[in-house]
Amino acid sequence: MILTGPEITAAVRDGRLRIAPFESGQVNPNSYNVRLGPTLLTYTEPVIDAHRPNPTTAVQIGPEGYVLQPGELYLGHTLEEVGSDTFVPLLFGRSSVGRLGLFVEITAPIGDIGFHGQWTLMLNPVRPLRVYSGMKIGQIMFFVSVGPVDLYAGKYQASLGPQPSGFWRDAAAGAVA
Repeated sequence: MILTGPEITAAVRDGRLRIAPFESGQVNPNSYNVRLGPTLLTYTEPVIDAHRPNPTTAVQIGPEGYVLQPGELYLGHTLEEVGSDTFVPLLFGRSSVGRLGLFVEITAPIGDIGFHGQWTLMLNPVRPLRVYSGMKIGQIMFFVSVGPVDLYAGKYQASLGPQPSGFWRDAAAGAVA
């Protein structure tokens, strides 16, 4: 079951769902619009290595916006901190943004129950595209879970700003996935 817009609002009010800041005008019939935060990260090495930390550089999106370039991976973040110990969140790019040629969060849309923080967004433009901090970039839907719950306690908990991949931590611990 997916939460409707009125149920998203009720869940924020009674604490089953955290969205901060919460704006009632961003509630859709069955999702919540999230906005692009002010910071972007890009990897600085020509080859990204999955088994080690990779250096990044940060860019602040000014009032004039920032032009994303094709062929580059940008890590952005939601302006909102979102989380729930009750519902399973899924984040997708908005169709209006997709129609501008920007792929948002196409490989990792599912969040874990118990995660609370700003979401890192994987941004990949088809053409040069000017983006702005605060623009509505994605939408999050919330699903009811069934069964016992183990709350998320992973490496990205309480994230603020874009987070580079922590896959290397898994690899160092002997995991390959």
